[in-house]
Amino acid sequence: MYDLLIGNIKELVPITEDESKLIQKSFEPVYLKKKQFLLQSGEYSNHMRFISQGCVKLYSIDELGAEHILQFGIGGWWINDLYAYLTQKPATFFIQAITPSTVLQIHRDRLNELFDKIHRLDRFFRIKTQNGYVALQERTINSMSQSAEQRYLDFLGRYRDIEQQIPQYMLASYLGVTPEHLSAIRKNIRDY
Repeated sequence: MYDLLIGNIKELVPITEDESKLIQKSFEPVYLKKKQFLLQSGEYSNHMRFISQGCVKLYSIDELGAEHILQFGIGGWWINDLYAYLTQKPATFFIQAITPSTVLQIHRDRLNELFDKIHRLDRFFRIKTQNGYVALQERTINSMSQSAEQRYLDFLGRYRDIEQQIPQYMLASYLGVTPEHLSAIRKNIRDY
């Protein structure tokens, strides 16, 4: 369960075997059933979260009750309401399991202690935060400038392994289209 986490960290920064063990002891597993919440709007997001297994979604609900999916996450990915975590304000997003999932999480206080002991870990999270910001900007620009079909094709190009794990209506929400529109896009692509 922790091998994926340690491998993810080692992709960006070197850590020793002792540091690896310390990291493993600091992250606690959370086992989620399908549709179970990891975080709900209004709660405080005091943990950094790494998906060890499964598939989850980060989304908001508007005043009409419509769900707007901002992010999916699968094994090997980080997921969080980062704004709520960084500002220590109540979350505006929900994090919910799409499939049975295991998430490894670390409380902010414990993470700060680790930063003091493993200085490269601070660099790791800085890089992850920067990359997340860039990805969010790209997604925002693409949603404003690309057609729905192009957004779908980009999604397939980047995240083909996720498409099979999520229902069509969730993918449609992520792309900002109706499920019917997504069906038409898929049909057009197959027929092309």
